[in-house]
Amino acid sequence: LSTETLTFDDAPGGCVGCRERPQLQVANFNFGCSTSTKGAFTGDGLVGLGDGNFSLANQLGAATSIGRRFSYCLVPSFVNTPSILNFGARAAVKEPGAATTRLLHPDVDAYLTIALESVKIGGRSFTLPQRARILVDSGTSLTLLVKELLDPMVKELTRNIKLRRVKSPNEDLPICYDVSGVGETAFGKIVPKVKLGLGGGGVVTLKAENTFVMLREGTMCMALMEVPKEDQGMILGNIAQQNMHIGIDLDKRTVTFASVDCATSYPWPSPPAASV
Repeated sequence: LSTETLTFDDAPGGCVGCRERPQLQVANFNFGCSTSTKGAFTGDGLVGLGDGNFSLANQLGAATSIGRRFSYCLVPSFVNTPSILNFGARAAVKEPGAATTRLLHPDVDAYLTIALESVKIGGRSFTLPQRARILVDSGTSLTLLVKELLDPMVKELTRNIKLRRVKSPNEDLPICYDVSGVGETAFGKIVPKVKLGLGGGGVVTLKAENTFVMLREGTMCMALMEVPKEDQGMILGNIAQQNMHIGIDLDKRTVTFASVDCATSYPWPSPPAASV
């Protein structure tokens, strides 16, 4: 564990490196160094955005006047443009149709957990475990669901998709379709939307780009997976979060979702992050 002074560009439109723009400095920022990693992770590091003491959001909130709130908008993986991460005043989610729900007290402080009250595909509703919770995790790709919810959802989705099934290039994602003669746009119209009813009455709609992923050219695979037996917690992964502006307010204990085109919605003219 060590400390460093971090500098953030504080410019409308995210003008990275523009010295004529205001900048925000955070002294004595705590960070760690990983000496051993496993799995498929190939990044240079991880940014903690949960409610743990050492998360970026908590340390920024403690050291500055911007509060413990942030938002992000993840572009689809095939789009060649950066995703956006905002703090402070820029983190407000104001798009039409935004759905807000409360953060629950998690088993682990770092987790961002919300209540999942209903799941619908078309006119069909699915039975949920009692007091169902789901973790909003931008660091996990797939959406993980308990078997009693996943199996009937998969059955309903596949019943509505009249395309040729093909062998998956990934054994963890066995349900794949040949879309080479259809195209992504048409495929998006074929796949039924999944509506997640959240605590407080808000609804988040998952489109084809949120429930399927292209594993190779012309092959779309369902990006839903059963929760590993050693961990019974459900997760809303980052594929399901694509093209959504998601705002987290750790002070007000809320999460807000809004459907947007993340590649074209930014840059936004917005006030400096420290103006709150």
